[in-house]
Amino acid sequence: MRGIAAVPSYVVMQPTTLCNLDCAYCYLPMRAADRRMPVAVAEAVAAAVNPWAAAGRFSVVWHGGEPLAAGREHLAALLAPFGPEVEHHVQTNATLIDDAWCAFFAEHGIRVSVSVDGPRERNGERVTRGGRPAYDRILAGVAALRRHGLPFSALAVVSRPAPGLATELYDYFLDLGCDVLGVNIEETEGVNTRSNARDAVAVTRFWAELVGAWRRDPRIHLREVEWTLRYAGAVLAGAADDLLPRQLDPIPTVAHDGTVVVLSPELAGFSDARYGDFSSGNVLSTPLAEILAGAGRTPWVGEFLAGVEACRSSCPYFGFCGGGHAANRYFELGRFDGTETEHCRNSKIRLLEGVLEHARDRESPAA
Repeated sequence: MRGIAAVPSYVVMQPTTLCNLDCAYCYLPMRAADRRMPVAVAEAVAAAVNPWAAAGRFSVVWHGGEPLAAGREHLAALLAPFGPEVEHHVQTNATLIDDAWCAFFAEHGIRVSVSVDGPRERNGERVTRGGRPAYDRILAGVAALRRHGLPFSALAVVSRPAPGLATELYDYFLDLGCDVLGVNIEETEGVNTRSNARDAVAVTRFWAELVGAWRRDPRIHLREVEWTLRYAGAVLAGAADDLLPRQLDPIPTVAHDGTVVVLSPELAGFSDARYGDFSSGNVLSTPLAEILAGAGRTPWVGEFLAGVEACRSSCPYFGFCGGGHAANRYFELGRFDGTETEHCRNSKIRLLEGVLEHARDRESPAA
């Protein structure tokens, strides 16, 4: 895995910067402003995406702000330039979902992922702009999806791993009815400057407990655990080198104004005296394919690739994570060529160790 691929597997699109919630751990810098993506930006992106989708599976992920805050009419106009082969996904807090939105999702074939952190008492940091709990509105949106028979994924943020939490969360999402679950340990990123340093034992045991809960009733595709098990299986089969791609996926994020940031969506909307606005170009003036072909020349990207090589030479977990994420390095370390971050420890190293701990416990005579 060296360098950046010229063709991504998906594109992230920001239809609006606005979010109707004000979650305590959110990283987004402009979530109080309603800056909507012009249709011309979507048309420029579609000019590159449509041929890619015709050649193989390709996704566009609509991610805000809160994408539904753009409104159905505007979101439909942004979707229109994309061809029928393109898969569309939306990451939403679900508070705006109703019967009309469900009909919209069905009409446009949009796959929905809902952000919710578990039972009511686990959602204290997911609040409205007035500071009121958002949980009941989230559940109303989920109920609409279920009423219309629309499958959905879920994404949960865990701020404080504790004994029993993983089982509680997994049982909750089984009842919620999602078919895929992603779990993120809270990250220090963007405008969220809270420390993400966590007790190593607590985080490792959280992941081990989550594996155990999933193995007892594996009806949900559990994103982190299934990837870890694939890696462990490949190591045992001597095929671990085949898991990572030959080149990094550029993961282009197209901001509301057409600027393109590669590798880490979380960098969009930020700027730095040393690195500028992190962008590699703007689709309104340069074709997306051309931007991606030259992304390696973006100054901070070269520094990040040097950091990836440093990880490769120094970290025994490199084959599992592939060198980490650019935004985590920047927001935790202040630069891109550092190596281990708290995010690495919480969501890569301790994840793998947690899966192995679960396996060891099952194999012990006392298990």
